Amino acid sequence: MDYKWIDEKHAEDISKLAICLTEEIIQRTGIPSFDIDLPSTIKLCNEFLEQNKYSVIAAFHDEKIIGFGALCESFSLYADGKFGILQEFYVLPEYRSEKVGHGLLESIKEHAKKNGWKRIELCTPSLPAFDRTVSFYKENGFDRTGGYKMRCLIQ
Repeated sequence: MDYKWIDEKHAEDISKLAICLTEEIIQRTGIPSFDIDLPSTIKLCNEFLEQNKYSVIAAFHDEKIIGFGALCESFSLYADGKFGILQEFYVLPEYRSEKVGHGLLESIKEHAKKNGWKRIELCTPSLPAFDRTVSFYKENGFDRTGGYKMRCLIQ
């Protein structure tokens, strides 16, 4: 497996995987909580990468991207400064349990150290359908902090 930080040249590949991620979440939860389409996702991913709003690490098998992690930097008093947010993280199902996700997270942790982040945060549904996901993150050094992911749509 090869792990590389990528730029906007790979926006389409990352966007396709991000849509797979959202479709999987919708399927498991039964809640249509995302409304994204490929053209607008590619455009947004491209903008985020061009403007350095996102850092994306990709796992490659041969020339194909088989997984990715997308990060952004944030700041807060409770976190004692700057920290990273793992916004999206996805590995194609056929490559799960092959340490691809572990390799991505190790690269992400190194990136965090280089950037002086005090922590990395992420959100995963706490439904039973995501117990394996929560276990994966725990096995890779993440602690459960409680709470719910909530949103308020601004129209």
